Amino acid sequence: MSKKLKKILSFLFIAASITVVFVIAFSNTELKDAWGAILQLDLWWLAGIFGCWAVCVFFDGMNYWCYLRREKFKISIGRAVTVALIGYYYSNITPSAAGGQPMQVSSLHKAGIPVGYGTMAVTIRFFANQFIISAMSLVLFLLNRNFVYEQLGGVMWVVRVGWLINFSAVPLIVLATWKRNWIQGIANGLIRLLAKMRLIRNREAAIAKATEVLDTYNKAMRDLLKRPGQITIQFICSFISLLAMTATIIFVYHAFGQQGTPWYRILTLSCLLYVSASYTPLPGASGAQEGGFLLYFKNVFLNGTIGMALLTWRFFTFYLFLVTGVGMVILEKIILRRERRKKNPA
Repeated sequence: MSKKLKKILSFLFIAASITVVFVIAFSNTELKDAWGAILQLDLWWLAGIFGCWAVCVFFDGMNYWCYLRREKFKISIGRAVTVALIGYYYSNITPSAAGGQPMQVSSLHKAGIPVGYGTMAVTIRFFANQFIISAMSLVLFLLNRNFVYEQLGGVMWVVRVGWLINFSAVPLIVLATWKRNWIQGIANGLIRLLAKMRLIRNREAAIAKATEVLDTYNKAMRDLLKRPGQITIQFICSFISLLAMTATIIFVYHAFGQQGTPWYRILTLSCLLYVSASYTPLPGASGAQEGGFLLYFKNVFLNGTIGMALLTWRFFTFYLFLVTGVGMVILEKIILRRERRKKNPA
């Protein structure tokens, strides 16, 4: 399948998911006036939702800025935030978020950061994010276990699988640091198996790519472990960014005038939804996010508001990233074009 066809299919899938969300939001018979419900949203809580989005993006960019400034590279916070938004955009339009990290490395390279350091910055941020979201979701689940079982019941297996997939990146990266040859052997064996199943065309190219990735993880983590202060900063930035992302639902809940469920329980369900849907191999985890929201929060958003709540929540956690991401991609091209003209007026 060509790259162009993959992009077309991704955009078609996103368009289909947007259509489904609108149909769900406006076809709920329990809510007689859907537009009226939107117009009556509490503006202060709505501002809080946007604040969550802004905090999430800012501290995601801070991850890159803190690491690269420590390495003596001159990069502004604004440029780092732009890189974060570009990453969100490409993650949301590619299956399994596969395009986000490569495009961030490319964007950092355009900003004057060598590919090696850009890759390490992205790798360290990925490790910090996976560790923090795994820890957050586990702690909140343990503190609210009875409530979670009441809400989710028979679908707890989805949460367990999602948590294991998200957490698996942490020990794998650690092993890639201290037992690199073990992971290399496992990766090579898996690639050979997939090649025999004809799921991988070029076995040698896949092994070379896996070796390159393992080398990057190994170098990045060994470099990071020498600086405990840098690890702390990365974890703090990731924690604030992910907390803002997952706390969005709390503000949506109150914006619709809902009451009865404490904020920490809503946050618990939000984190569990994040880990159980984020691994879905679809652009922006579309389908899994929407279905998960309806399933996880069906007893939280009452009086027919769940459809409109889904639309509002998805706008700030998905559609807004697409819109701003496109803007950042275009802005980056304009800036680079101007820089080329300054260097070569002819």
